[in-house]
Amino acid sequence: MDKELIDQFIINSLKEDVGDGDHTSLATITAGTTGKAKLLVKDTGILAGVELSLEIFRIVDANLKVSTYINDGAKVKPGDIAFEVEGDARSILTAERLVLNCMQRMSGIATKTKEIVDLLQGTNTQVLDTRKTTPGMRYLEKWAVRIGGGVNHRFGLYDMILIKDNHVDYSGGIREAIEKAQQYIIKQNKKLAIEIEVRNLDELEQVLQTGGINRILLDNFNYDNLREAVNIIGGRYITEASGGITIDNIRQYAECGVDYISVGALTHSVKSLDLSLKAV
Repeated sequence: MDKELIDQFIINSLKEDVGDGDHTSLATITAGTTGKAKLLVKDTGILAGVELSLEIFRIVDANLKVSTYINDGAKVKPGDIAFEVEGDARSILTAERLVLNCMQRMSGIATKTKEIVDLLQGTNTQVLDTRKTTPGMRYLEKWAVRIGGGVNHRFGLYDMILIKDNHVDYSGGIREAIEKAQQYIIKQNKKLAIEIEVRNLDELEQVLQTGGINRILLDNFNYDNLREAVNIIGGRYITEASGGITIDNIRQYAECGVDYISVGALTHSVKSLDLSLKAV
């Protein structure tokens, strides 16, 4: 956990939610009232966000005591209790919604990721996430992918050069895009991997003739072309497939021999896991 980044996220999120005070709790609960609440699982899946929740409770009120029974990455079912929190009742309620919002979404992502990871068992292919994330929650969503057994792609625009179709078109062609990227890295003294997207076998040939890259993204290839492309590359570069890949066909794409398959749906269209924080 990147504590500095996470703490800033929590502080900003609480500021957004609490404003000048949790007036419902302030109005209805006598100051100093203590209580206990349990995190109740109401769905089947992979739990994620427990470690984050501990930090949320700490920032809201360092005197809150949390007893953890289920850790991140564990399979859960309806009726399971992930943890119990005890202390000032107002503090528990202040933290409640942020804890649930984060854990429900993270658990949904981890659950979907684990489902895909299981489908890929026996192949040499790993599933990647993408930048198709919720603004402000990227770190949490990519963290959840890791909890589910997936692999993080680049975190943002700054930690890899990924030359996509628009970059190729705007720069004047594949060779031009690659050579400009190589020159940029040298000029800026950056240590960045270069990945380039290709749309067909002709573009793949241009990439192989140019060289100087680290990974090739094979976008919207059918099974036959993807298999042929992997054979042509012959292990010289890391391979990644994307586009038109769903939970129903991901196994077939993996069997074409690619190293990675990137799935934007891991973070942009998952169903949150049903969780609830209930007073005990």
